[in-house]
Formats: sequence, structure tokens, C-alpha cells
Amino acid sequence: MRILMLGWEFPPFIAGGLGVACYGLTRALDSRGHRITFVLPRPVNRSYPSHVRMLSPESVQPGSRIADVQPRLSLSRDAFHAPGVEEALRTDGFQNVTFRAVPAAFANPYEGGDPIGSTNWVRLSEGEMPVPAKDDESAKKMLASTAVSKPPIAGKASAALTGGGGGGYGNDLVADADRYARLVVALAKDEQYDVIHAHDWLTFPAAIALSRVTGKPLVVHLHSTEFDRAGNNVNQRVYDIERAGMQQADRIITVSQLTKSICVRRYAVPPQKVDVVYNGLEQEAVQPQPGTQIENEDKLVLFLGRITMQKGPEYFIAAAKRVLEKMDNVKFVLAGSGDMALRMIELAASMGIGHKVLFTGFLRGKDVDRVFAMADCYVMPSVSEPFGLAALEAIHHDVPVIVSKTSGVAEVLNHVLKVDFWDVDEMANKIIAVLRHPPLGQTLRQHGSMELRRLTWTGAGEKCEQVYQKAIDSQRAHAV
Repeated sequence: MRILMLGWEFPPFIAGGLGVACYGLTRALDSRGHRITFVLPRPVNRSYPSHVRMLSPESVQPGSRIADVQPRLSLSRDAFHAPGVEEALRTDGFQNVTFRAVPAAFANPYEGGDPIGSTNWVRLSEGEMPVPAKDDESAKKMLASTAVSKPPIAGKASAALTGGGGGGYGNDLVADADRYARLVVALAKDEQYDVIHAHDWLTFPAAIALSRVTGKPLVVHLHSTEFDRAGNNVNQRVYDIERAGMQQADRIITVSQLTKSICVRRYAVPPQKVDVVYNGLEQEAVQPQPGTQIENEDKLVLFLGRITMQKGPEYFIAAAKRVLEKMDNVKFVLAGSGDMALRMIELAASMGIGHKVLFTGFLRGKDVDRVFAMADCYVMPSVSEPFGLAALEAIHHDVPVIVSKTSGVAEVLNHVLKVDFWDVDEMANKIIAVLRHPPLGQTLRQHGSMELRRLTWTGAGEKCEQVYQKAIDSQRAHAV
């Protein structure tokens, strides 16, 4: 099968679990003989499987017009530029990062992500979406038909689109998604493929436009929703894009039953249109050898993930306070970055446990392996977690795991301890139980590793194949 995938993260350019999931799923589909074209808004590492062909903005040479790439869709060069992209920005984990005006300039929609390379996601000033050249009426009508209404933003744009007002986005990521859509249509509308597979909301405008232009069936993949990222304080524009993608799709993939229920309840999606495909784990990685855990008189409890509202870091620190009231030889590590990092440092200090709580910043690669090797317990206290790949990685590294009940991974793992994210007393009790009672931790490790054997990307790839066929069959049925 020929698959066109749309995304904005792929190794080595990753800022979270989405990039890991895209790679794992793409590799699994590749190993099964499918041909994949992955459209990404930045250059990518081309040392990955041979069945995967990458298209990125570097395909458009400096100074060239998009019409030179695909003559039948002529767009103004202004469509790939916006005010503010050339100014230096300071974000978590960066000193001075300069963003230049390139097609689809964004890469990471989350505050505090630390992607590899010289560019990060773009914070643009609030402005109108770019429009096609005046003399290209067909392109203008096509894009207008797929556009999401853009309600005026009262007050400061940054308040509406950053921080607590919608999951911590850049000031105009919706316009970035629009530019990405134009790039995708220009680069891929004449490619040969059987189905379009779009990952998360930033790719949905592109997927809708391309599906309408080519008539190919569309599968959208929800790794998270706006309700996961922002709670009830959703960004209306992002919600509208997500809903449009779900409504236009032939099939929808969610990473858990939890996410499927959100799609049905919050986005009015028919449940029969949604397929749940759980994430997998890269099983080929070498397991840590017995005895590799660093010996120290202190026990180490680990939080690994973005330090944002969605991940519940404040509950982790509150539980740490309870644990330290009963056990002194424990340290708590928050590995990650995010818009709440400074606030969590201040919270730990105000509780008098600042010397017991360590912040590592964003980790990747071998550093992630090292911190897992040091950990005696991994805690994922997420307020809303569509899946939770880090929990699988912890088990893979032979670490006992405590997860929030409001996580997708809680649906598929039985040999972990589960807790309500808000119940910090119970969370503390479970942490103490793991640290004080080695047989409990040993049982969780042994049985947890056996559960991982059925959670593979190969299995996820097989299920995606079935979803693709459903999308193709559905489109054929509607065409009759």
C-alpha cells in the first residue's frame, strides 16, 4: 500500500512522544512492505528505512517559487512569510534562536520542547492568514473551502494562544498550519498514494485540502486533543481545526479508548468511525543489564515528560512532600522542560523540599537511558494522558511504574500501580510502598516486562493497515 503521512516530528527532530510514535509506526509499516511518503516541515535524518521517502521544505530551493515545484498551483511567495519570524526568540532551553522565513517554519507546538537543530517552532505575531495569489482563483477557492473560521481575538494575542489559554501555543500556529497546508498541496498533490494519514491537528488543514484535491481517502490520527492539552480552557480555533479534521476524515485513529471517548463526547464523532490503535514500544533496544542501577543510599523517584499542566507536575511535587515526611533518603527528579518548569522550582522551594527535588531539563537518547537506570520508581501523574509512552519505556528499563488512572496506558497495563492524579496522599503511599517493599517492585518489574511483549509497533502497524482498508472501502461505498 502507498501511504502519504503528514506530521511535524520525526527522529532526530523530536520534542516528545509524537515523534517517537511516528517513527515506530512508520518503521513497522515499512517492515511490512508498504511505501510511505512522510511530509515534514523541516529537514530530516535520511538514514531511516528505505521504504520511507521524505519531503520537506528543503525541496523548495532558496529563491524558487512554489509554482516552480508544482506549476498547476501558483501561490504568492508572501504565503510563506509572516511578520516576526526573523526576530530572535528566547524559549525554555534556548538562549538565542533565530527563526527565518521558510515554508512551514514551525516544528513543535509545545512550550519548552527542545528539538535538535537550529530551528524551533515559530512564535508569530497575530495577523491575517496568507492568501493565494490574486490571479489563482482555483487555488483560492480550494483553500477557502478548507479553511477554519478565524474568530477575532480580544485583548492580547499571546494571552489567547499561549500559557493557559489553549495549551501553550505560539502566537499564530494556525497560520503556520495554513502555510504547511499550501506546501503539502504543492509538493504532494501529484504523488502516487492510496491513502492519506495525518498526525494531530497541525496537519489536518493540509490533509483536508489534499484529500479534496486528489480524492484520496483520509485517516486522521489523534495522539492528543485540545482537551488533553488545555483542559476545558480550549483554544476555539484549534478545536475547530480538530473537529473539521475528524468530520472530514473517512476513518479516525485514537491512541486509547480514553481519547476515543473524548472524540465522541466533545467532537460529536460517531463511535463507529473511530478505531483504537495503542502505541507500541521499540523492542529491539537493549535491556539494561542486572546491576547497572547506580548504587546510592538515596532512592530516586522519576517524573519524565513535559513540565506542563497536562502532565500534572504539581501533583508529583505535592506527593514528594508527603513521601519526605515519612522517608528522608529519597530524591525526586523532574526530567523535561515546559512552561511550568520555573513555577515547579518555586513550588518545591516554598514547600521546603527544594534540596530534594532535581530538575534536569530536556533529556534525549543516552541521557534518558541513564536516568531510567538510576530510578527506583517512575511516576506519571498526568491530568490527561491520551496514551503515555514514557510508562512503557520505564517498564522496558526495569523500573516499577505508577500511572494516573486518566491515561490511555492504564487501559493496557495491569502490572502497574494506578492512582487518581489529584490524590497526592494515595500517590505518596504507593511510592513509599514501592520503595520500602522490594518484593512489590520486583513483581511489578517481572510481570510488567511480560505485558510489553504484546505492545509492539508491528501490532500497531497491522491495525493501521485494517483502518486504511476501511477508509478506502468507505470512500468507494460513498462513490457508488
